[in-house]
Amino acid sequence: MAEELNLYIISDSIGETGLKLAQAVAAQYGDRTAHYIRFPFCHDEEKLMQTIEQAKADRGIVIATLVTPGLSKLARGYAKQQDVPLIDVMTPMLDAVTTLTGEAPSGVAGAVHDLNEKYFDRISAMEFAVLYDDGKDPKGFLEADIVLLGVSRTSKTPLSLFLANRNLKVANLPLVPNAHIPDEIYKVDPHKIVGLTTDASVLMEFRRQRMIAYGLNPDTAYSARDQVSEELAFADRLYQKLGCMVINTAQRSIEETATLILEHMGIDEFETGAK
Repeated sequence: MAEELNLYIISDSIGETGLKLAQAVAAQYGDRTAHYIRFPFCHDEEKLMQTIEQAKADRGIVIATLVTPGLSKLARGYAKQQDVPLIDVMTPMLDAVTTLTGEAPSGVAGAVHDLNEKYFDRISAMEFAVLYDDGKDPKGFLEADIVLLGVSRTSKTPLSLFLANRNLKVANLPLVPNAHIPDEIYKVDPHKIVGLTTDASVLMEFRRQRMIAYGLNPDTAYSARDQVSEELAFADRLYQKLGCMVINTAQRSIEETATLILEHMGIDEFETGAK
């Protein structure tokens, strides 16, 4: 059995930068199971050293994104003393910018900034995604920044919430053959609509697993190939009629699909506040 990877992410903010880096690296070692152990809001020296000691016990690798003065240096020194591999993500880049500009970094971690407008925009976007999930209220389609369409199990809801965390208002609609499509959909700018599709075999397996999780018979009409193919064909015809972007989610993560959508919309991910 391949050895597991224990990746410790230490940050004085939320640790999302370190997590993404860890996930990108782990993806290069697909045969190994990766465990991501996050330690956000780390501002205490004792907590920092204890975390490094824990990583040593787990034969882990530490990914540090620390900007609080002194913590990064302490982490590097203590990890070396404990013989723990540590990747200091921020310091080399901060040093390079300081050398170029002659300006010292602020040393303020992202999580300790005062609540600002972007924070409240994100909360509002999350509430919007929940309110207009699964086509609960058609008027949401006209107010949304992005409208997601797709048959059951094409990741509409998790993708909506992921994009909402990027301060974007997202509404989604499940597609069922011969079901009424709200008139509001045809009034939305097609550029804002994204049609989600997948491979029939992938969708069948997702649905079978969902039924198993519910303790039900997995081999029903819901997961039958004819039913799945009919639903996907219905969705494809609608996408063609609308002239919207179409993304196959079969072999894509939520993050990859979201990136394609943001690129299509001409939105810079870093301008959405998800740093």
